[in-house]
Amino acid sequence: MFNGQPLFQTYHSAAARILTALTCLVAIATPALAQQPDVRVPNFWDPKAVHDRPSAIPDKIQFLATDDYPPFVFRDPQGRLTGFNVDLARALCQELGSSCALRIKDFDVLLPALDEEEGDAIISGLSRSRSATRRLNFTEDYLKLPARFIVPAQAAADFDEQALAGLSVAVETGSRYEAFARRFWPEAEITPFETVREAREAVKSGAADAHFGDGLSLSFWLPGQAADGCCAFAGGPWLEPGYFDEGLAIATRASDPERAAALSYALRQLYQKGIYRELYLRYFPLSFY
Repeated sequence: MFNGQPLFQTYHSAAARILTALTCLVAIATPALAQQPDVRVPNFWDPKAVHDRPSAIPDKIQFLATDDYPPFVFRDPQGRLTGFNVDLARALCQELGSSCALRIKDFDVLLPALDEEEGDAIISGLSRSRSATRRLNFTEDYLKLPARFIVPAQAAADFDEQALAGLSVAVETGSRYEAFARRFWPEAEITPFETVREAREAVKSGAADAHFGDGLSLSFWLPGQAADGCCAFAGGPWLEPGYFDEGLAIATRASDPERAAALSYALRQLYQKGIYRELYLRYFPLSFY
């Protein structure tokens, strides 16, 4: 069981944009919604692969995280710790039969805390590409964050992302989404906006034909009041290597490869048993895949 208060920075800006919408959407993520057949749940594991249970299973796992990373780890209106990563960590420990705790730290001190053995594993969106994390062991990715198009709702069925000639695509200035769009859709009219909000509003107002951006934050914007039913996902998801392929994984110390291996095994088991699907639909009622 978790011990409460003593239970990532790559995606913190997106997290801040969706905190308000998340509070409402998690509350309405009903079982009926989870049963909709057209909801896409991502799979990052080979369903035909057979993996033996590791011989070395840790007796306990002390996770480290920060609590300002919605919808992964955050506090609800009553101040209680919740989120996708919180429930995922709990499910991983239950699968392994390990005792479990989650300790909250500021993001900047997560790595020192791991080094000083204040915890055993960081579940907080650390990027593998950072020089400071290259000495760590990582599990397999448990979630990737794709790019997606949104278009006016009435245009979604006819949208063809391979035929963008003459269409205006709103993007955030200087973002990887702008760089990708300019490289792969040179025939489109790429229209940069200073903020993501302005890029989305351009589609809502009809000033742009589409917006290309972060699928996760868009999945909370689309059903919210700001969108007002204007738009829908179309095409995608895009996970192009070098742009959108880096995913979320759990990090352990370099001296602790057995714990990372055990967690990777447990992640695969959770997917095969349908537990991962249940958690995904609980926190992402509008799939961004």
